[in-house]
Amino acid sequence: MTTRIETTTAGSLPRTQALIEANAARAFEDDGFTLRSTPEFEALVAEAVRDVVARQRELGITQPGDGEFGKAMSNAVDYGAWWGYSFQRVTGLSLTEVNALNEPPRHSTPGNVQLSSFADRRDRAAFAEAYDDPQSGISTGRTATAFPTTTGEIVYRGQQAVAADTRNLRAAVGEGATGFLTAIAPGSAARVRNEFYASEQDHIDAWVAALREEYRAITDAGLTLQLDDPSLAENWDQINPEPSVEDYVAFTQLRVDAINAAIEGLPKERVRLHLCWGSWHGPHTTDIELKHILKTVLGAKVGQISFEAANARHEHEWTVWQENADLIPDDLVLVPGVIGHSTNLVEHPDLIAQRIERFARIVGPDRVIASTDCGLGGRVHPQIAWAKLEALGEGARRAAARV
Repeated sequence: MTTRIETTTAGSLPRTQALIEANAARAFEDDGFTLRSTPEFEALVAEAVRDVVARQRELGITQPGDGEFGKAMSNAVDYGAWWGYSFQRVTGLSLTEVNALNEPPRHSTPGNVQLSSFADRRDRAAFAEAYDDPQSGISTGRTATAFPTTTGEIVYRGQQAVAADTRNLRAAVGEGATGFLTAIAPGSAARVRNEFYASEQDHIDAWVAALREEYRAITDAGLTLQLDDPSLAENWDQINPEPSVEDYVAFTQLRVDAINAAIEGLPKERVRLHLCWGSWHGPHTTDIELKHILKTVLGAKVGQISFEAANARHEHEWTVWQENADLIPDDLVLVPGVIGHSTNLVEHPDLIAQRIERFARIVGPDRVIASTDCGLGGRVHPQIAWAKLEALGEGARRAAARV
């Protein structure tokens, strides 16, 4: 009988107002999107990380992260900090008139799948009135930086930034304790518009080579690396018209292969893959079903998989894990989301416990880490986010007493 169910988050946590204002006050370099830093700002981030780790622990989070505080967020509502930070850490990007957010639609044909523009998403088209209504709650806010385009060779330049991330979290969790840092996966990073590389594969490969350095820096610090790769599931909605499942699986396999290439040689047990369908608060009626991509995703050579298992569009898919238990590697730890980022309702601890128990029955309680569906910071009000994490801690305690 287990004595504890481990708990964590999917990354982003509410920034303090001081941190948001400090990010908003930062000047840009001449390229128009690289944020300048100062010793005073770095000290503020370090202090904020110490505080957010302590608060997580107080609420029962046993494997805390840095809240993604090293990733700039200049507005209270911002769904893009997990991605935009990568613009700060590689060469080869520049601001262009056409970018990933305003480019024209690109339509796919059988056997030739390609991402359309973000504005051409099929969920957005199906609920155009809701998406265009500023009072609907779908808005994703504003990002801290503009979106650039790949116009030159992608090379990693984020050594100082990732060193600060690892130093801040390591100091906050203490020696010998477990903590995790998030980093964008190559397939998601390569969704910026490409005007330099000859092919999509070449573009992805460039991000693989660059981001590998960031990944190793995190695991070398004795921390868990969480690879954020919503593109594995979310891309389905950005392909217009809807492709065949077979074409999409082949399209996705390239991104899983990129993950495996980027993490080769890293300690498997310290690598977590985060799978989600995008954290914006839309209807999500065009999300691909988990059953179509689970086998492909399980091909990622990671030690943990974090995934949405609480929101109303995907909670029922816990049975897909149950029905495919024979495909789950014996050493894979499941990190299901058991509280949601897409509702202001604070989940009851008994519901959270029930969600945890579902997965504990599939792989055993020692291979389950209870988490959030996706990041909470910038998506729900801070007061609600902290109440959700408190409920998560209590739900895990109740589950541990029953499994």
